[in-house]
Order: sequence, then structure tokens, then C-alpha cells
Amino acid sequence: MSGITYLRGDATVPSAKGVKIVAHVCNDIGGWGKGLVLALSRRWPEPEAAYRAWHRDRAAGDFGLGAVQLVQVERYVWVANMIGQRGTRTGSKGVPVRHEAIDTALDRLAGHARELGASVHMPRIGCGLAGGTWSRVEPLVEERLVRRGIPVTVYDHD
Repeated sequence: MSGITYLRGDATVPSAKGVKIVAHVCNDIGGWGKGLVLALSRRWPEPEAAYRAWHRDRAAGDFGLGAVQLVQVERYVWVANMIGQRGTRTGSKGVPVRHEAIDTALDRLAGHARELGASVHMPRIGCGLAGGTWSRVEPLVEERLVRRGIPVTVYDHD
């Protein structure tokens, strides 16, 4: 039995009271232009600008697989840019998703969520364009967030 709440809707419009973190997976090459990021950019310019600056300054920072960048977009809403895929295309090394990086990012996200007293809202991260499967990602979300008492809502867009 999953401790995750599943809803039909838009992850960029989290339905909960209190502080909320909208979490999503980014690539490790600085690309922002397909998938959920388009909806994020339509709603708030800050996550894309922060991600691009983070990538640009990567030599001096923590940008890389498993890293998390929190960006405040409203008084009670944050976006978590989580680096969980290598590149953007399926090739000889398989699909872009890196489950171990998502696991590390979710572990880091849990610390931020606890610090802020926030619930976490996301699409089925790492699936879709990144090529992952929810059957591999869901247990990571359960282990890193739900079992630590962090409320998680996963949105399936129509």
C-alpha cells in the first residue's frame, strides 16, 4: 500500500495547504526545453533562470547527478530542480534517467522538506522523456520521503 497520494492534474498547481515543494528531474547538460519544465517556465521564470545559472557556474558548485537546487517561486511554494538524468537522449548507454541520482536527490530533498515543513508535489519523475519506469522510481519516493513522514502527491496530467 502506497503512502503516496495520486491525483489527476497539474503538478505546477499543488493542491495542499502550507509550504509546498514542486519536485522534478533535470538533465546534467544544462538543457531546459521539454516536458514539465515548459509548464514550470510558463508559471514561474525563476526555476529556469536558477537552473541555467547553476549549470553555467557548475565548475564552482555542486551541479551534477544527484544534486538538488531549491528555488522559491511564491511565499509558500518552492521548486526543486533535481539532477537525475545523464543527457537527454536514449543512446548506446541506454535511457537518460539515472535511478541512483534520483535516489540521492530525493534523499537531499527530504532534508529540505523537513526543514521547511513542506509537502512534496511531483509528476512521475524520471519517467516520460527520461525513459524511466514508475515501478523503479516509486519505491525510491516511498523510501526517501514517505517513510520519513513527508506528504507526497504525484500528479498525472490529463
